Amino acid sequence: MDFQVKFKVNEKVYLRDPEGSELGKRIVKSAIDLIYELGFENFTFKKLATEIQTTEATVYRYFESKHRLLLYILNWYWSYMEFLVAFQVQNMKDPKQKIKAVVRLFTHELPHSKGSHEYNKENLTQIVINESSKVYLVKDVDEINKNEVFKPYKDLCAAIAEIILEYNPKYKYPKSLGTTLIETSHHQQFFSKYLPKLTDVQVKNKDEYSAIFIEDLVFKALS
Repeated sequence: MDFQVKFKVNEKVYLRDPEGSELGKRIVKSAIDLIYELGFENFTFKKLATEIQTTEATVYRYFESKHRLLLYILNWYWSYMEFLVAFQVQNMKDPKQKIKAVVRLFTHELPHSKGSHEYNKENLTQIVINESSKVYLVKDVDEINKNEVFKPYKDLCAAIAEIILEYNPKYKYPKSLGTTLIETSHHQQFFSKYLPKLTDVQVKNKDEYSAIFIEDLVFKALS
């Protein structure tokens, strides 16, 4: 599948819209690749500037900090996943199949896109798995949340919650289960790869383990 999509990211996240210039697009695209390669702790604007052959001051004209840049990347991801959820289930009638499709989206490689400015979806997914909690597990989360920068994530969870209620209209905790589905998929993929003894993953089911576990968790909660 070939998806070339754009999303309007909350303007409170950036100082200058990266989508408004070729340099801005390169900053985000290269940041994804560099954060994937180095990890968020070792990623700096100085290293990013060197990578794209510009100045550190230029990067700061777009984002006031690397935390805000990570927020931008994750906002884009959450909006993209909401789009993919809607796209995947639009022709499905069976709510059970819809839930399985959602689980697969969060536990398997995302579809690639073409184009010089398209983000590397494999690297993006790994950043989300490895780094996403760092945007909200911060002391000033309340202040950040006032600017509604987490709205794309909330909208994504709400979309999944609607599907959960299609399957079981009487279920009392659809949003909590939707959030659990997303976060647990990230945790299990991370643990399966780096800390497998924290999971029940086996060699024979390594690629499908996270999906198998989450499906079991979700449908038992809904039964």
